[in-house]
Amino acid sequence: MSYEHILVAVDLTEECDPVIKRARELASTDETKISLVHVIEPMAMAFGGDVPMNLSQLQQQQTDQARERMRRVINKYPELIENNVHLPYGQPRQEIHELAKKQGCDLIVVGSHGRHGLALLLGSTSNDVLHGAPCDVLAVRLMKKAE
Repeated sequence: MSYEHILVAVDLTEECDPVIKRARELASTDETKISLVHVIEPMAMAFGGDVPMNLSQLQQQQTDQARERMRRVINKYPELIENNVHLPYGQPRQEIHELAKKQGCDLIVVGSHGRHGLALLLGSTSNDVLHGAPCDVLAVRLMKKAE
């Protein structure tokens, strides 16, 4: 089975390299389209919504950093052209699912740290994306870096 449009969800760290490389391997032909997505989460979500201060300046800095990091990824992988890159703002699962539907993607590729126990209970983006996805999902196992 070959895929026609692969959506690669990245966290814009160096850990996204194996995820992008795996998606490129799965792109069986030059006609296979690869799109990148990084979801910028509202800062209020990290604080449970109750924030006694204005986070707009911090949120803008977060957005600017995401744009710069995405530029670096594009420079590293020039075949991933600019119009296939998405930086939506919102909840990762919802934004990734919505983008996959809109773009007609038939595979979503995400990185997974394979967490267990408490880390698993706290949730992970790869686990969230899997549930309710409009297409196939591949979780690429990311190795823990030695400390």
